[in-house]
Amino acid sequence: MAEGDRKAGRVLAIDPGSKRTGLAMSDPLGMTAQGLDTFETGSGKDLLDHLGELIELHGIDRVVVGLPLSMQGKDIEGSGRSRTLAARIMQRFGLAVHLMDERMTSLEAERVLRSGDRGFERGDIDKLSAMLLLQSYLDERPKR
Repeated sequence: MAEGDRKAGRVLAIDPGSKRTGLAMSDPLGMTAQGLDTFETGSGKDLLDHLGELIELHGIDRVVVGLPLSMQGKDIEGSGRSRTLAARIMQRFGLAVHLMDERMTSLEAERVLRSGDRGFERGDIDKLSAMLLLQSYLDERPKR
């Protein structure tokens, strides 16, 4: 990723699930991940419509979608859902979308929740997973 990308708009991270989708976005400087309310499937609202509102409201210009993989790096249940969502976001909003391996985010989220020391509750696992995914993405980008 080019160094100039660090001064662009915010980054939105999505941890898609069949029932809930965790969401997080970067701060305006692209340094830290901030959790957003989890999107509930079946809430009567379309996920892409909801993402469109977030993109418009917060000036999102890039999206990171969690890609579930097996420990061997192969697609598993949910991989297709992530790939389809990424393609739909690119098509509808014209944004850069990065698929990012999320193998360890759920395990790390569980560990954080068990420790109980960060102000998260059991129902925050999807939000926390999205935050961890996004923070990993932000940390991997070249520093200015």
